[in-house]
Amino acid sequence: MTGLPELLRSGRRSFSFEFFPPKDADGEAKLWEAIEALEPYQPTFVSVTYGAGGSTRDTTVRITERIARETSLTPVAHFTLVGHTVEEIDRVLDAYSAAGVENVMVLRGDPSEGPRAEWTPTKGGLTYAADLVERIDGRGGFGIGVAAFPEGHPSAESLDVDADVLVAKAKAGAGFAITQMFFRASDYFDLVERVRARGADIPIVPGIMPILNLAAIRRQGELIGTSVPDEIVDRISAHGDDAAAIRAEGIAIAAELCEELLAGGAPGLHFYTLNRSTATLEIFEKLQITAS
Repeated sequence: MTGLPELLRSGRRSFSFEFFPPKDADGEAKLWEAIEALEPYQPTFVSVTYGAGGSTRDTTVRITERIARETSLTPVAHFTLVGHTVEEIDRVLDAYSAAGVENVMVLRGDPSEGPRAEWTPTKGGLTYAADLVERIDGRGGFGIGVAAFPEGHPSAESLDVDADVLVAKAKAGAGFAITQMFFRASDYFDLVERVRARGADIPIVPGIMPILNLAAIRRQGELIGTSVPDEIVDRISAHGDDAAAIRAEGIAIAAELCEELLAGGAPGLHFYTLNRSTATLEIFEKLQITAS
């Protein structure tokens, strides 16, 4: 087995990328262009997301299988509870296992109406991400990742309760966690401290999303409970409508965050690529990360 949890505990600095299932042939071509551009950097792993409500299950499985089959990359398949019975969950796991996919990213998932909509378990399915973690861990054969939220999941009663949920997933068998995007290093380090205070040593990899369009990031942040600090808004807004200058500032801000996280002991960095390689490679240049 690839042993991602063990790799992330080893002290080796991890760099990883996240992709989403494309909607059409043109999108798929762009995705593979990004994969080809990033593969020489030998990431620790790459992940492929599920759409809201489990809507992209078949495409996620197909793309993840192709990465496992045709590239040197280690794929991590996202897997959600939404819309799946226990029997369907087992069939998807069987398909991943047959394709040589050895790591999964387990999430409860969002209702099709979005992350703030009321959660209703699927009839015949499971209720919490920890339930799915426990089921996968019980059958063996997979390294298991889970989601973490530096500013708390939108549905969490408090940051402490949110930390309790992450610890429960670790106790159920999760071997590592990847955070939602965030823009203050202190939010990440505070999350790690809350989890460690509860006795869990699960590696928590920070998720990085460069701000290339402030309005778009703010809309997404409102949905998922991530705020954009005023000082970052001021830095971006200072460039007015100059798209090139805004992009450059967003890349610089992301690189500064990465440097602070790594200096503070983060086990690595996970980049939300939006199926493009350019912004990630620009951040890598600032971090002096080169291809092998």
